[in-house]
Parts: sequence; structure tokens; C-alpha cells
Amino acid sequence: MRRVVSLCLPSWPTDRLRRSASPAAPPSGEPLATVRQDGPRRVLAGIDAAARRAGLKRGMPAAQAMAMVPGLRLAAAEPEADAAALMRLGLWCLRYAPLVALDPPDGLLIDIAGAAHLHGGEAALMADLLARLERTGLCARLSLADTPGGAWALARFGPGGIVLPGGLGDALSPLPVAALRLPPETVAALREVGLARIGGLMRAPRAPLRRRFGPEPLLRLDRALGAEPEPLAFLTAPDMPQAAARFAEPVSSPEVLAKVVADLCARLAPDLERTGLGARRLDLVFRRVDRLDQAIRVGTARGSRDAGHLARLLTERLPRIDPGFGIEEMVLTASRTEPLAERQLSGAVLGQGPEIADLAALIDTLRLRLGAERVYRLAPVESDLPERAVRRVAPLSAPSGALWPADLPRPARLLDAPEPVAAMAEIPDAPPLFFVWRGARHRVARADGPERILGEWWVAPGETDMTRDYYRVETEAGERFWLFRDGPMEAEGRWWLHGLGEA
Repeated sequence: MRRVVSLCLPSWPTDRLRRSASPAAPPSGEPLATVRQDGPRRVLAGIDAAARRAGLKRGMPAAQAMAMVPGLRLAAAEPEADAAALMRLGLWCLRYAPLVALDPPDGLLIDIAGAAHLHGGEAALMADLLARLERTGLCARLSLADTPGGAWALARFGPGGIVLPGGLGDALSPLPVAALRLPPETVAALREVGLARIGGLMRAPRAPLRRRFGPEPLLRLDRALGAEPEPLAFLTAPDMPQAAARFAEPVSSPEVLAKVVADLCARLAPDLERTGLGARRLDLVFRRVDRLDQAIRVGTARGSRDAGHLARLLTERLPRIDPGFGIEEMVLTASRTEPLAERQLSGAVLGQGPEIADLAALIDTLRLRLGAERVYRLAPVESDLPERAVRRVAPLSAPSGALWPADLPRPARLLDAPEPVAAMAEIPDAPPLFFVWRGARHRVARADGPERILGEWWVAPGETDMTRDYYRVETEAGERFWLFRDGPMEAEGRWWLHGLGEA
């Protein structure tokens, strides 16, 4: 299934001028517009957010715009420079998915099906993309839907955001018919007969519509809803290790596709070896006979040029591909690489020296099946507070040098947030005799403590007076817990459960 992100850049010409530090661009916040010649008149070609808030629109005469906004700055439109910059932005967006298409003059279309899992899901991918664009000074709106036309309409005429699979009809219904990318004269003609919204067009009889307005409105509607395919011309990443296979006859058999995947990986591996690189990310594009390209993307924990391992990762994703009426070409690209040093294997072959387990292949398989965000390891952080003394890092990240104190044992499992318990102790600084957690009563048989931990006032001002007394306790049933009291007994400190088991 296609999942297409429409990236709309409503202020693209002016944002590009500001990012290029053009002398014609005023400081951010002051209205700016670009102008082009339209016969004898000069009209606005692009406007920034400040000009838009002042009521200016594209196509407005420049003289009228300057009368409406006296402080308006004008710059000559540079459509060639805008197009070249949009191409560079499209190539940059290949980091998110292998299928990126230009949507000139101010947008991109990104098919993220098969790639969203490497970014933590669709919502995380879109949030990261939007945050990066905004940090670079670009005004952007994003929408995600099942079709390019649907995503385009929602990004420019709707609220944007994510439309769940199968929900396009309801999402498009209240939008104006102009959201179907129809010519202005067709939009005006539809409005004259009362079809101002897409919902009305969806409910209207099709035969009279086709006779009166021609095939274009219904074709655009069907493409937006996914009833008709909409091919896109996707960008090709330059100067990246690549292997391709074209077929005399379209293929669709899973067995054949798996064999081609293995062949492509075997052909790509020598190219990586000659350049001393290892693949960190692979993109496999399937070019169908109906021009509805599909792609899968896999990542590796560390650079690899093991053809068998790379082929296995890609083959795991093959069930996600719909070959349709057949695939006529497959293109494998190492879209992200890193230097890969050679390893000395003679000692291992002769049985000399320790055998070092390479976990990269296992990690790649786990990330592919479970999701990249679910495969990690825990690393120590220099902090007295237990909840700050650990963080998630990539499975094969280099050691930071920090260590947990060997003389301060910690539980095998730390709760995300301490949970309150009811407990009773006989004397101050003594462990509890029993405690009640989640409705169950636990009587303490053995205990060790207290270990006093103070707040980190240099991190959070509210922790200046914070005190915790931790106890390791074992119940009569043999269960082990990590409890703490957040203040002295005489100050009526409360008891909390923070960990389970023992490391």
C-alpha cells in the first residue's frame, strides 16, 4: 500500500532568498515577495508568511500589493534557482525514503511505505522532517495519505496531518474542488452547478458529469481516492553504489524476486569492497510496468558488504511488495555507507586468538522484525538519581567510559516511575516490616540499607531539599524489591517502590 507524504512549501521562493542571505531579503518577520513580469504588469510570484498575513496573494499586481503593505520588500523572481534548490531539497529528503518526486513549483511527494519503520513510524518520521525544515528557516506543511492526490489536497487545502489507511473519502469530502488540482475554469464551472466541495462531486451522478465537464474532474477525483493509479517520476540518488536488473518479461513470482535480490547484493558487494565501504542503508526500488514504483529500505547496525546477510534483510521485506501486473526493473542502491576496515581472519582460522562474536547480523534481524526503536542497549550516565543514571543507546555504540558503581548494586528492572506503597517501619532509618503494593501485602524477611541519595540541585532547582533512603528488601516469599522513603520518618516521608529483582 502506498503511503505518500505531501510536503508543501508555501513560502519557498522567499524562504530560499532568506536562506541564501540575498541582499534583497529583509530580516525575518518583515514582509517579502518576489515579482515576475506578466505582459505589461508585474505580479507577485511568491510571498512569505508575513505578506500572507497582510492579505497578499500570488498573482496580485505588485502596485496593488505595495499599496496594501507600504513596507513590502520586492525581489525579482528566480524560477530556475527555485527549481534547482527544490531538486537539492528532494535529494536531501532521500534520507527518509527512497521514493521522492518533485511537485513543482513548491512541493515534494515522498512515498514512505517500506521506510517509515527506520524512523520510528509515520508520525515520528513526519515530526522529524518538519522539525528539520523549520530549523533551517523553511515554512512547511505536511500531510500523509494513501495517494499523492489525497496528500496534496490535504496539505494545501486541508488541515494536513496523518490520514489513516482507508480514511481518505471522509478527509477529502469537506475540501473545495480546487483541491483536486483542476484548472480554474473547471473549478468555476463546477461551482456554478453547486459542486463546490469534493463531497458533492463524490455523490453526483458520473455520466452527466463526464458529458458536461469532460473526463478530467472524475479522473482527478479517482486518483485522489485511489481508484485510479497516479504514476510519479521519482528522483535518482547520484554517485551512490548501485546495481540494477532489467527483465525481458515482467516478473512477479516471490521466488524469482528473491533470486534477483540475492544477485543484486552479490553484484553490489564488490563495488563496496573496491571503495572500502560498507552499506548502512539499502534501498531496493521495484519499477512496475504500470509505473507505480514501490520500494523497501533496510538498515544495518554497522557497515556491511556481506552479500548473503544483506540479501536476507531485503528478502524479509519482500512480502510488502505488490508486483501488480509485473516488475520490469529492480534497482538496489547503497544510499548510506561508511568506511569499513578489513579484519584479520588468519588467526581465527588457525585457532589462534579469541573468537569475537559479531552481533551486527543478529541486531539487523531483530530491528527488522521488531522495529528499530525496540532494539537498544542500556548505558550508564553519571548521576546519583537512579532514573537518570541510565539511557538508551544504539546496540553497537561505542562505550562512553562511564560505569555504574560496583559497590552500589541496582535492581534488575527499574520502574519507569516510582509507585507509591503503604509500608510500616518500627524505628527511624529502619527498613519496613511489611508493605502493600498493588493490593498485595509483602512481609519483609531480610533487608539492607539505607542508601541515602540527595537531589541534584544543579540539574533541577526543585531538588535542593530532596532526600531518598533506599532499601534492598527480600520478602518471605523470596521476592526482592527496591524501596525508598522520600523523607525521614519524623517528617512523615512516604514509601515508594522503584525496582524489582536484583542485578
